[in-house]
Amino acid sequence: MYAIVEIQGQQFKAEQGKKLFVHHIKDVEAGKTVEFDKVLLVDADGAVKVGAPTVEGAKVVCEVVNPLVKGDKVIVFKMKRRKDYRVRNGHREQFTEVEIKSVIA
Repeated sequence: MYAIVEIQGQQFKAEQGKKLFVHHIKDVEAGKTVEFDKVLLVDADGAVKVGAPTVEGAKVVCEVVNPLVKGDKVIVFKMKRRKDYRVRNGHREQFTEVEIKSVIA
């Protein structure tokens, strides 16, 4: 059984026991449970329910494994040739690691 769930503007395939890296969720602690109710699709052993826009009564229960995980460093480099213009900028995206405990449909 799996579900397609929308978490902070991104869609993820949620299966029980799977770990996901989602955009940073503020005010959560490690070990706490978080519920997401924007379930767009549920597949229960071949029986597919598609929401319009969401499936009624369906939710995904997750446990926060690590509240703040930093992604890889991304370097942004801009240059215009022969103009003495160079800009080097970088950042690291912040994520929250969650583990799917159950998919309720």
